Amino acid sequence: MTGLNSQHELLMRETATALSGGDDLTNICPSHWRGEPLPAQSAVKEIIALARAIIFPGFFGDSDVTRNNLPYFTGLWIEKLYKLLTEQIHAGMSMELHKDRAQHFEKAELEASDKACMFIRRLPELRRLLNTDVVATYHGDPAAVSVREVIYCYPGIKAISNYRIAHELVLLDVPILPRMISEMAHSETGIDIHPAASIGEAFTIDHGTGIVIGATAIVGHNVKIYQGVTLGAKSFDLDKNGNPVKGEPRHPIIGNNVIIYSNATILGRITIGDNAVIGGNIWVTENVAPGEKLIQAKANNVLRLKH
Repeated sequence: MTGLNSQHELLMRETATALSGGDDLTNICPSHWRGEPLPAQSAVKEIIALARAIIFPGFFGDSDVTRNNLPYFTGLWIEKLYKLLTEQIHAGMSMELHKDRAQHFEKAELEASDKACMFIRRLPELRRLLNTDVVATYHGDPAAVSVREVIYCYPGIKAISNYRIAHELVLLDVPILPRMISEMAHSETGIDIHPAASIGEAFTIDHGTGIVIGATAIVGHNVKIYQGVTLGAKSFDLDKNGNPVKGEPRHPIIGNNVIIYSNATILGRITIGDNAVIGGNIWVTENVAPGEKLIQAKANNVLRLKH
């Protein structure tokens, strides 16, 4: 292989120098400047794997788990999860240290361990919630052979699992990690649930590909949605600089016992009442009354049917 000539070597040195300094690195690499850690994709994947193993022992993690040795494996997994969570929460918090409001680095490390412990305390409740999702999915799908099949195979359960794990971290005010966890499920399943969304018990996703649920969406209990459904925002308020205003509620509120069929698009801070049914391929930007059935008729007309 031909060696570098002096002109090429000089060019590459100059390029390396240009890439290693400058104000543009402030946003690209805000914390590594001072040697603090950054969250690791591989570690976050392991956190998800451990949490799934603890919640669904035998289905994920070590396949040799039995009722007799479950306490041993659970203790082992929790210890690993605590260590990984502490490290990765701390890494996520470190990314905020360049901001004036951020805490001192060592104090952040102690806070990270507290948040990891609080998350672990929520694992029994996470198992209960996810069990309601599994049971609802099994009973709501005639093609489901068993609850075990639902846990092992259904992309909706994988996405909901990641969402519920990530949402607990959101409630603990953990930065970065919740979004990483939800985006991993997005890549794995094609289902995009923002971790800040609020979703009730017995949530069912059928098929799932292409589903989008926005950050401020509120979903009630016993809701079932099909592939391609969007719970999105209709428009964004802009600040004086023309940038979207953050934190405003802009996604739908879905009541209890609602069914939303494939490719329905529900936009804005509207309410879909309890027991409503939204048909497929409908664009919804107005409130839907409790018990109302919204279906597509001929030539894109929409029929509103009430019980």
